[in-house]
Order: sequence, then structure tokens, then C-alpha cells
Amino acid sequence: MWTARRVLVTRSALEHEHGRAIVARCEAAGVAQIELLKGDRLPSLKTGDERTTYAAAKQTLAVTVAPPSKRRLQPIAPSADWRFDLAEGCPAHCQYCYLAGSLTGPPITRAYANLEEILAGLDAAVGQGSVTSGTAARSAEGTTFEASCYTDPLGIEHVTGSLSAAVAHFGAHDWPGRVQLRFTTKYDQVEPLLTVDHGGRTRVRVSVNTGAVSERFEGGTAGVGARLAGAQRLAEAGYPVGLVIAPIMPIPGWREGYAQLLSQAAEALSGVPGLDLTVECITHRFTPGSKQTLLGWYPATSLEMDEASRREKRSKFGGVKHVYTKETMSELRSGLEDLLAEHLPQARTLYWT
Repeated sequence: MWTARRVLVTRSALEHEHGRAIVARCEAAGVAQIELLKGDRLPSLKTGDERTTYAAAKQTLAVTVAPPSKRRLQPIAPSADWRFDLAEGCPAHCQYCYLAGSLTGPPITRAYANLEEILAGLDAAVGQGSVTSGTAARSAEGTTFEASCYTDPLGIEHVTGSLSAAVAHFGAHDWPGRVQLRFTTKYDQVEPLLTVDHGGRTRVRVSVNTGAVSERFEGGTAGVGARLAGAQRLAEAGYPVGLVIAPIMPIPGWREGYAQLLSQAAEALSGVPGLDLTVECITHRFTPGSKQTLLGWYPATSLEMDEASRREKRSKFGGVKHVYTKETMSELRSGLEDLLAEHLPQARTLYWT
């Protein structure tokens, strides 16, 4: 389990009960360097070159208060109606990191102390979404809330307790309509969630990939087999579960690799009674900004980020992503669909992107 070497606590964070609880968890985890700041401004972590700064940031947890701008709900298609953040910044070292270029500054992990305020702001969005609650295809999921897509909330749960609290809130709260909490993880420390009364309102999705991709590009995470074992335990505890196959890459032997992965998943989940399983498929993509950041963090990476072999995909705001060509996309999609039909015919595929 990841435990920060250094914890920075802002003055305002200590005014919240949950902020004080995070500090107590860090103390119990053996963190020796806990700094109670006199104000709410975090000190600079820039200590030299980009690699040195990156290393220092990845070993630091900041306990802060999410301001109103951070609590404003945002649509997050194609995954969920809305996203909200329990924390930002991730302890893992994935060389294709989707956060690169999305979060500014060194990749420090920030956990938010004003948890009650964050959760209290969700009710007004129930029934207002357009990804699941506003569509015929996925309306059965209710209004969906993606928890902390800018971190791995399970990877930091033992020092925050935020994820368990959110799951319990979704399970017990009197909502004005049907809701679902969703989060994704590459970790397997599921014990804190097994005894939470989730009420069937939380879908836990494990991010999985072939051994060739996971072992090469996903540093600091649990092995895929361990993640699937965690998913099995959660499914046996009554949680709806899912597989996020990402980022899908057409590396040599990809068909055999994904066949092995899906066979492994089928074996792990085969004995679960009443299994509720979904699949989400996400191909690899990058932006000019994320490429620059990733090459600064991982200068020796073998990750393919060749613009000449990709096509550009532009957002409505003019942003550019480099995605696979239509031919490659079609080949990957048909191949994965065939493998899913063979190994996990009971799974519902929510989207392909």
C-alpha cells in the first residue's frame, strides 16, 4: 500500500472533522513527517529538475479543502452523468497517465477534508444527467456519479477513509431518485469496503489490461490477478462490479493477450452468485500536453506516442487528442467484442471509446 512520506495539512483542513481523521490515519500508518501549515497555501515542491520534483510530489499527500470551483459537478461522458472529487492526484506510476496534462503543477496527491460538504452537494444533480439518467440505453443505472476520476480512491483509502464514507452515504442516504456511485481502481486493498452497507448503489470497476501492458507501464499498482481477486471479493459482498479495459493497445500479440486476460477474469468471477458485471473499453490516446508531461516524468518510456501514426480527434472546445486510425480502431473493437462474447457473455458492454 502507498503511504506518503510527507503529509501537508492546511489550516482550514484541520477545521473539518474528516480532515482531522485523515491526519489520525496518517499517524497510525506511521507517517513521520506531518506538517500542520499556518495557512492554506501549500509550499512549493519544485526541488530541481522535473524528475526530482515528480519524485517528491509522488511521495507527498496534502490534506486541503475543496473550494466551490472544485465542488462544481461536471459531466463525464461516456462514463457517468457527473464527476465529483474526494481527492486529486494518484500514487501510481502509469506511464500513459491520463492525469498528465489535466492537473497543473507537480503530481501531488490532495485529499479533501470537507467531505460532508462535497457529498451534500450531490442531491441537486439527481435526474439531471445526460449520460445515463437521460438516456434510454442506460437509464436503469439511474443518475451516476463518478468518484474521483483524477485519482485512484482505493489506492489512498487506508489514509483517507473517504471512499468508504462515500459508499456508506450512497447506500444509506434518502435520495430523490435512483443513483449509482462509480469508481475505478488498479489496487486490491478492498477490505475497508467489504463491511460497508452499500445498498447495491456502488459499482466498483477494476482497470485491467494484458500482462504486457500492465507489467511494462503500470508501476506502483497491484497485479492484474490481484485486482481481479479483489473484484471477486467485492462481487461476493454484493457489489455490482465492472472491468475497465484500458488503455487498449495494438501491441504485438494483443489478441492472445486480451484473450488471456478475459479468460482470467471469467475464472475469477465464475462462482459469484447473481453477478452484475459491466465492461468499458477505452483505447489509448494522448494530447500534445500530456505527451510533453509524460516524457518529462518517464524519459525512457517505450510507450508509443507517434502523432504520424494517429489521427486527430478534436473536442468542441478545440482540444486535440491523438487516437488510433479508424482501421486500427475497427480491428481492435471487433477483436475485443469477439473475445468478450466468448469469455464473458454475461457482461454488459457500456461503451467503446
